Amino acid sequence: MYKYFSTAYKFGGFAGAMSIIAFLTLSFLYPDPTNLNLVFGYVITPISIFLAIKFFKEYSNEGYLSFSEGMSVGFVTYMLEAFISLGGIWLILIIHPDLFDRVKDSKLEVLANSKDSIIDQVGKTSFDFTLESITSMNAWDIALNDALWKIIPGLFFTIILSIILRKNPN
Repeated sequence: MYKYFSTAYKFGGFAGAMSIIAFLTLSFLYPDPTNLNLVFGYVITPISIFLAIKFFKEYSNEGYLSFSEGMSVGFVTYMLEAFISLGGIWLILIIHPDLFDRVKDSKLEVLANSKDSIIDQVGKTSFDFTLESITSMNAWDIALNDALWKIIPGLFFTIILSIILRKNPN
């Protein structure tokens, strides 16, 4: 079992740590680091999945890769990245409640500035529901959202990369 996941652990752990570092760095530069951290996740997630599958194929599996092996390695990679990122961002927001308040205020400000267009597009009920959701948001919600936006594209990229890198013995 270690053979299958040794590269996934390394690259998933590294990507999760990089995501936490990116969140911390962006928090010094912007009042709401969450949106840019999601963009960073869209870059680091496919890179880490690609490297984990490629290294598994080349160094642990003698140059061969089945679709299921690629899916397994990719799954462990993006899930580990998501869990590490979730835990790190949650701890950062718990330790620094002022950062959480800045993020929440920024999201409320964006919502207030877009109120008319949002109401025109989806209606007042949806706007009120969104306002209530942001008002009752806590640090766990922000961290969980970040993790989910690593899992969803991670699954997509894992499927694509497992197909592209697949090579079965003849």
